[in-house]
Amino acid sequence: MIVDLYKPTYLKALCQQYGLSPSKKYGQNYLITDAPIKKMLEAAGVSAEDTIVEIGPGFGVLTFALLEKAKKLIAFEIEKKLHPYWDKVLTEHENFEVIWGNALSTIPSHESLQKGKPYKVVANLPYQITSNVLRTLLELPNKPQSITVMVQKEVAQRICAMPGEMSLLSVCVQYFGIPKVVTKVSSGCFWPAPKVDSAVVHIDVYPKQEVSEAFFTLARAGFSNKRKQLAKNLAHGIKKEEALIRELLEQITGNSRVRAQELSMAQWKALAQVLSK
Repeated sequence: MIVDLYKPTYLKALCQQYGLSPSKKYGQNYLITDAPIKKMLEAAGVSAEDTIVEIGPGFGVLTFALLEKAKKLIAFEIEKKLHPYWDKVLTEHENFEVIWGNALSTIPSHESLQKGKPYKVVANLPYQITSNVLRTLLELPNKPQSITVMVQKEVAQRICAMPGEMSLLSVCVQYFGIPKVVTKVSSGCFWPAPKVDSAVVHIDVYPKQEVSEAFFTLARAGFSNKRKQLAKNLAHGIKKEEALIRELLEQITGNSRVRAQELSMAQWKALAQVLSK
């Protein structure tokens, strides 16, 4: 591990050397403390048997920690100015591979992730692509065993929400696995400091949960207007009789006037099952 990577002065020098300035477009905020890194490795249970996927390694504050523990590390990086930086590291680590390009398009087509071999995802995600990255990973035929990511704190709270505060994001993530907040990370732990705090989320992924278009069509319709009762949203969105939907909601939840954010995952799945008949 390069200890200097935690120093803003060193990071500034690296940015100048490689012609970079921290990019809001790519969500480039560099960690300057190792506490969140330790929490991420612990939550993911990274061992010498693991293949790890990282998204957006930047200058490698998480990458080098992963290289010390994992059997193999596959990093997806969009900033091609960092080619010479990582070329040197690649010659020193046989267990390291860098894939250049947009992770949203390169991950689904990557050969190593299509072969059915187990792997874990550990990453400090750019805020702007968090939802899209999670969707991409969770809809892969060969899903990761787990996903441990640092995201915006508000997004972490939404991902892990309980009935009463559910959202389309929490329903979509919890359909595929069990999320939990591992630790909160203040904005002062980054350079430059973002305007919001972050959090580390760990998701234990269900290994054989297939994508159900019918379920996600139902969920999208249900959350189309949070102020309306779920029955009204679904009647409009999936073209079913409102009276029938209310009857089903009464049976499943005990409340025909319930709103989308109030249902549990078990209730969402039960509703999808009866409406698909």
